[in-house]
Amino acid sequence: MPDQPLPPPPPGAPQPPQNPFADLPGPAQPSRTLRVVVADDNPVVRAGLTALLSGRADITVVAEAADGRQAYEAAHLHRPDVVLLDVRMPGVDGISALPYLVGIAPVVMLTYSRESEIVQEALRRGAGGYLVHGEFTADQLVEAVRDIKQGKAHFTPTAAGALLAQLRQDLPPTPPLPEGLGQSSNATAYGISPSANPHTQSQPPAPPAHLHAPHLPPPPISPENLSQVQPHVGQSSSEWTTSGRPAAPDRSRYQLSTREAEIMDLIASGMNNQQIAATCFISEKTVKNHINRIFAKLHSTSRSEAAAKWIGTAPDSHRGLG
Repeated sequence: MPDQPLPPPPPGAPQPPQNPFADLPGPAQPSRTLRVVVADDNPVVRAGLTALLSGRADITVVAEAADGRQAYEAAHLHRPDVVLLDVRMPGVDGISALPYLVGIAPVVMLTYSRESEIVQEALRRGAGGYLVHGEFTADQLVEAVRDIKQGKAHFTPTAAGALLAQLRQDLPPTPPLPEGLGQSSNATAYGISPSANPHTQSQPPAPPAHLHAPHLPPPPISPENLSQVQPHVGQSSSEWTTSGRPAAPDRSRYQLSTREAEIMDLIASGMNNQQIAATCFISEKTVKNHINRIFAKLHSTSRSEAAAKWIGTAPDSHRGLG
């Protein structure tokens, strides 16, 4: 027998208490939409990024900003999941705003700036990714935005190359190989018995004369050892080591920075400005600025004169600057 509804209380009976919060909205449901702030001083770029990201069902652009200050204000107000940040903007630029933004949300640099120094500085200040315009597709950008929220870093080729160059630059000097490494006489040191292979001959037969390999030219001479193989004319005996080799030039007196020393090595190896720019992931204008400072420190007026002083073939390479 089904339950019968309770009869209404008789008149004058006390009424059940009413919920005083019945008119308030229920608890907010957790949003699955990825909230993004787009910061770029170019309104066309902002509009394009907003249209691209907002077209995805799981992404919403909650605010746009034209400089670093607006980006911080928007991030502070909306508490987004990800901030897309340009580098060069008027007022407060992206690099300056970056340390303040990463305290609110993960930040992805999205920029045309491809200089190695800028990439490295952005990463030092907390950027979770670095994307250079022209090096990614729309789908790759969307994937990067989704992944950054999960703590996965994204870098386009230029940024990855700059990061790799920095890691190589910070590596300690390569230690020498263990004595005898690679020599067949030390095979037993690696647990290989000379008699392990009965078909192995201690002296392989010489190939026929017509199969002899042609004579190979000597390996190229690097700027580091060039000063040890070229004669030094007019140098005193104090500039030579006891082994008969010329002493290495004292480069510390030139007071070149790490980047300037790297570029000076490339100049001495014969690279032009375009090749140096590609090797160091910087612009040719930046290369020229470095070279101007290098020439001033080396008291040189040409690449050949600076290279001669740097590798130790100039008459004053081992003496004080004139």
